[in-house]
This record gives sequence, structure tokens and C-alpha cells, in this order.
Amino acid sequence: MNPAVLALEDGTVFEGISFGAPAERAGEVVFNTAITGYQEIFTDPSYAGQIVVLTNPEIGNYGANGSDNEAAKPHIEGLVVREFSPLASNWRAEETAQQFLISHNVPVIAGIDTRALVRRLRSRGVMRGVLSAARTDASVLIERAKNSPSMAGLELATRVSTPEPYQWLEPAEPCSPSDLEGEAAEPRFHVVAYDFGIKRNILRRLRQCGCRLTVVPARTTAEETLALKPDGIFLSNGPGDPEPLQFQAAQVRKLIGRAPIFGICLGHQILGLALGAKTYKLKFGHRGANHPVLNQITGKVEITSHNHGFAVDPDSLDAAKIEITHTNLNDGTLEGFRHREYPVFCVQYHPEAAPGPHDSRYLFDDFVKLMEQHAPAK
Repeated sequence: MNPAVLALEDGTVFEGISFGAPAERAGEVVFNTAITGYQEIFTDPSYAGQIVVLTNPEIGNYGANGSDNEAAKPHIEGLVVREFSPLASNWRAEETAQQFLISHNVPVIAGIDTRALVRRLRSRGVMRGVLSAARTDASVLIERAKNSPSMAGLELATRVSTPEPYQWLEPAEPCSPSDLEGEAAEPRFHVVAYDFGIKRNILRRLRQCGCRLTVVPARTTAEETLALKPDGIFLSNGPGDPEPLQFQAAQVRKLIGRAPIFGICLGHQILGLALGAKTYKLKFGHRGANHPVLNQITGKVEITSHNHGFAVDPDSLDAAKIEITHTNLNDGTLEGFRHREYPVFCVQYHPEAAPGPHDSRYLFDDFVKLMEQHAPAK
């Protein structure tokens, strides 16, 4: 029962028990309200640079397994929970969540009042912090938190991106006998997927609906992409501030009109930048699995999975060229748009959520339909 400390830049200190690696990490302290899916959160590259607080009071009880990883390793800087289970009670578990995080040198603090911490982040905004299971000198940790990089202006996408192109072949698979996942469609379309921190379940869903995938690094040029002769182009999720990604936005600008484009999360923000829009930082972001989003085209409300701390300013979009398609019903922020002339569309939320709502999976089918409509005549 070793001690651990979480220190925030405003001087707030939480003392608890270490359940992870005896390490010390700095990062932006954020919270996620999802009830399940902690392993997806651990391994989502969009969490690079962040210490994650989970509001569900017990974490770790169903262990960890390789099939649920969204990347090759965890990308969170640290984990904050109320209660951490050292046992795994699930037939799919290959190891405990504690073993998984320790093996990847991720510190964990448990036994603190996560409700009080989340209320502070909600009222004052997310802030920098240091989680340490290596030392307990609070004053030193507070100073380190104050001197750590701010997420605003931080470019992290190229840090988590693949260094080399690769092919992805794995479709979505049922995780239990009650999962009615059908057979994967025959791959008909070649999609070049930009990896800004791409989640594996996005790739699985694209493969499931009939795409042959080439995943390329974040700094791939438009010319290199077009040389691969894509039927469609996908722009992935990822971490950090979108504003520094001007090179990526410039490449996307060159690709508009050359092939159908679909963007998710950071890909949505980069598309916004490519079209002349502005982005801004949210006070405490959207991270959870039950955010209501209004589909402006159908009038239906979709329950969606979210993980973002920045948003596109809808007033900065050219309404003559861009149609807003989705709006967040909690705070009115922009959740999706499409181009009025070219086959380009994107959403801020995550339709691929592995545990989570499936209301928005139709977006992958919509992408396939666009590729069907714009396929070269044979």
C-alpha cells in the first residue's frame, strides 16, 4: 500500500494509494464519465499528454486483454480513480488492469475523492497536474505542474503517428456470442487513412464495411496520398491542439475534391482548418459515452461517445460552402459538417466506440456510399 500524490497547478493536492507503476508523470488532468471501456481509454492515442480521472467509482474489475487495445500501448500519462480492483472477474481477461498498467509504466492513484476533483475541474477548467508514486513532496510536484507544457498550442499528433505506412486487414469481430456482428464486406474501395493517433476500432469498422486500408503517417503529403490512388481518404482522431497542424491542414486542402474525405475528431478539426475555420479550447472538454447529438439532417438525436478538448468555431465556417450536420445538445458546440459541393464530411464525436453507443455507425456506410457515387467509371 504505497502512497501516491496528485498535485494540480492551482495548488490543490490529493493524497491516495498507488496501484500502478512507481513513476511520476505530468499532464493535463481531464475526466471521463463513461461507465465501461476503461481499456479503450487507456490505449486511445488521443489521451497522449493527459492524466485521466474516471468518474465510475470502481475501475479494473474486468481486467485487460489484447483484443480491446486501441493502440499497441497505453497513451494516458496517468490514471486517477476512486477504487481500483486488483482482481479481474471476466472470462475474456488475460491479465489484471493493474498488471497491464504497471507493465507499461503508468502510475495510478486510487482512494481519493474523485467527485471533488471532477467538480473542481468542471468549475475551474481542466488544468495541468503531476501524478507521482515516486515522491510525495507536494510543493515540488505543484511547481512541476505549473512548469509543465500547456495543452493549448501543443502538437502531439506526429508524436503518436505511425512512422511508416502499413496495411490494415482486421475487421470487427464479435466479443461474445450475443454480439450480432455480421461478416465483413468484401473490400471494394482503397482508403488511405491518415494516422494522427488512429484508434484500431476505426480501422476495424472501415474494413468491416468494405474498405482496403493503407494507413499513412501524419506528415504524408497530398501528392504521396494521391500516388496511392485512393478511392477515399480518412482523417483520424488524435491528441493535442489542432491549431499547430497547419501543414496537415494544407495537405487536406489540396485533397478536397480529389476523393471523398471522412474525418473523425481531430480529423474533423483539421478539415475545419483546411476550409478556413478556427478552433478553440473547451473549458473542460467532452469525454464520455452518453453525449446527445442532434443530427440536423434527420432530426434524430444520437447518443454518442466523445473524447475531445477542442472544437471548431461554427461561425468561422463559410455557410455558403459548408452545411452544419450535427450539434451537441449539452452545450451547442459543433459536432459535424459537410461540404455543399465536394464529397467531404466529418464529425467531432466517435461513431466507432467499441464499448459505447452504436447510434452513429451509419457514418461508415455513408462514407462507402460516397465512394460508390464518386468511383471512376470503368
